[in-house]
Amino acid sequence: MKATAQESQCLVLIVDDEPFIRLILRHFLEREGYQIAEAQNGIEAISVFNQLHPDIVLLDAIMPDMDGFECCTQLELLDCNKHTPVLMITGLEDQESVDRAFAVGAMDFVTKPIHWPVLRQRVKRLIQQSQLQQKLEAMNLELQRLVTIDGLTQVANRRRFEEYFYQEWQRLKREQRPLSLILCDVDFFKLYNDTYGHRVGDRCLQKIAQAIKDMIKRPGDLVARYGGEEFAVILPNTDTEGAVHVAEKICHAVRTLAIPHQNSQVSPHVTISVGFTTEIPQPDSDLEEMIAAADRALYQAKAAGRDRFVQNILLPESTNFR
Repeated sequence: MKATAQESQCLVLIVDDEPFIRLILRHFLEREGYQIAEAQNGIEAISVFNQLHPDIVLLDAIMPDMDGFECCTQLELLDCNKHTPVLMITGLEDQESVDRAFAVGAMDFVTKPIHWPVLRQRVKRLIQQSQLQQKLEAMNLELQRLVTIDGLTQVANRRRFEEYFYQEWQRLKREQRPLSLILCDVDFFKLYNDTYGHRVGDRCLQKIAQAIKDMIKRPGDLVARYGGEEFAVILPNTDTEGAVHVAEKICHAVRTLAIPHQNSQVSPHVTISVGFTTEIPQPDSDLEEMIAAADRALYQAKAAGRDRFVQNILLPESTNFR
């Protein structure tokens, strides 16, 4: 049975120090529909593997300089994510050699002289297993992403916020570095929904979420939907000066969207109120109190007229980290 259309796109790396063995393996596998790359020793195999990322490696066990067992060990170190299968080809059938082949990461083995129908089926099976594993891992990653993403705004959800905030709180407590937390609330959003309808309100939240996300550049920062029309931004290793800069940019970004809000009491366009706090977490300090401090600052921003940011300083002004 020939390789399927999907399998025929697969690249097989043949590693053997004997040119004749490589030749007959190439001819056999090309007839089966596979693409072929070759290496004549373990060192060359590692180089070709890095360049071409084959779908399976057929690896001779006994080679000079670097044997197949050492080569397989090196390939495993290079391939920690993809799990490319290695099929060992060996003239050794003793228990110790078989055990060693599996111990260094080989998925299967065939013995010399090669029984071609067996090789055909084992190559086919290992490629299919590898493809299935990669699909399952991709699906698991997507499921994990969906569990932590807010469906409407496509930023992190409240669950992810709580997990990440706790994680960074603990880390920065150990490192004695600052953590900033920004809370944002869309001004008069109930009036917006009453005026324009909930579907338009949803689109408004989506635009605001994207605008905030666009302002947050560092990979360690996190934007989350904290509540209905509330967003939170976690800024690790960020002092009050850095947090002021981010809060100012967020307010400006939302104003720049110029989303009409005819019944707002502060602007003809949608605006947000922002409160934030910065703290170096201490062994006796409380994570929930930091959230409460940011929430108090947000309340003060609303009480002061909205469309602004207010900071609740819990960190000495002389400390400079960002």
